Amino acid sequence: QVRLVESGGRLVQAGDSLTVSCATSGFTLSRYVMAWFRRAPGKEREFVAAVSWRGDMSHYADSVKGRFTISRDNAKNTVYLQMNSLKPEDAAIYYCAASYESNWASMRIAQVYSHWGQGTQVFVSE
Repeated sequence: QVRLVESGGRLVQAGDSLTVSCATSGFTLSRYVMAWFRRAPGKEREFVAAVSWRGDMSHYADSVKGRFTISRDNAKNTVYLQMNSLKPEDAAIYYCAASYESNWASMRIAQVYSHWGQGTQVFVSE
């Protein structure tokens, strides 16, 4: 059974750093592109970052570029999102997603991701 379980979300202050994790099981992680999406209250789900199968390529939303870093450890079946210089507008539920899609150019598109976690909540106070 495929499972993606996010953890690490909590309340932080603006300017703080936080790392959220996604523990995976039930599939071979190295065969999947992995990504983070987020949904803020009252807003649509949006792409945050994606990392390629071996971790040698990554792509970020403009809103987080330079502040967030996505990484993966295929041996540990875990994907990470390190978030620095957090802003109140980063507050959201962060979702981990897995895609078997081979076209790296489509990695911002939520529909190419077949497996999703339940999310972890990040709060950012002023």
